[in-house]
Amino acid sequence: TTGIQVRGRIESRDDLEIISAPDELRKDEATRKKLINEADVVILCLPDAASMEAASWVEPDNDRTVIIDASTAFRVNENWDYGFPELSKEQRAKLEKSKRIANPGCYPTGFIGLTRPLVDAGILKEGTAVTVNAISGYSGGGKGLMNIFENEEHEPWAAYGFSLAHKHIPEMAKYSRLNKKPIFQPQIATFPQGMVVSVPLHYEWLAPGTTGAKIHEVLSQHYAGSNFVSVMPLGEKSVKEAGLLERDAFLRPDTLANTNKMEMFVFANDEAQQVVLCARLDNLGKGASGAAVQNLNIALGLDETTGLL
Repeated sequence: TTGIQVRGRIESRDDLEIISAPDELRKDEATRKKLINEADVVILCLPDAASMEAASWVEPDNDRTVIIDASTAFRVNENWDYGFPELSKEQRAKLEKSKRIANPGCYPTGFIGLTRPLVDAGILKEGTAVTVNAISGYSGGGKGLMNIFENEEHEPWAAYGFSLAHKHIPEMAKYSRLNKKPIFQPQIATFPQGMVVSVPLHYEWLAPGTTGAKIHEVLSQHYAGSNFVSVMPLGEKSVKEAGLLERDAFLRPDTLANTNKMEMFVFANDEAQQVVLCARLDNLGKGASGAAVQNLNIALGLDETTGLL
């Protein structure tokens, strides 16, 4: 699914040439090795083991080809750069020079996007035990799950990940700088694309004197000038007034489908000393293929917005 969407985002561009193996040679190892070493950028949309094998085919003397991997294989590998340019100015600078980029997972993009600025600002302390609740469109499960939801009888909603060992957890802990694995509760429902990632926090877990306004200020400053990440008005009342809640109540998860955008929300209740942080994005956009194309643009020194909405 990610590969199809990556191709859809770049195939009409006149600044790139897509090189592909003929159908009869798509699984031929020699052909694939040859094309990988001929390309300026390779985006791998494969299972982890297959990505690791393909990445190993880059010739030792090839210091030109950029590999962008969409699997989980390299996301916490110190020899690869994490492909979330909005993480920090330093991260963007790394990606501009990188030859090995690990594309972030969809759920971690929301979670890290919400928490990392707060850790860097000293509001959220390293080691804080948090939970992350998230709902995604069924396309996140790949072709198999898409077939079930589009062609078979299916559940209206489904929670999963009850082993508490979801493959996205290591990158959540690492790149949030919390360095503690969150309790992650993912869910899917009967819409194809989109997601909302939520992180509930008690003020007692945060730096003394923290308010919803301070959290909103930190996030707003962090993402100021971003082409793709926006911080929405503070609090439920302002979000309602901006027309961002369906029926003045519901944060709809599929609003940003087919874009590379991510919206951040701060729903605070200072009296109750609680806040819920929410990130809304397209699981196949900023959460996958859109991010891959953004990283491709950055690695090639192009305008990062080229080919993206």
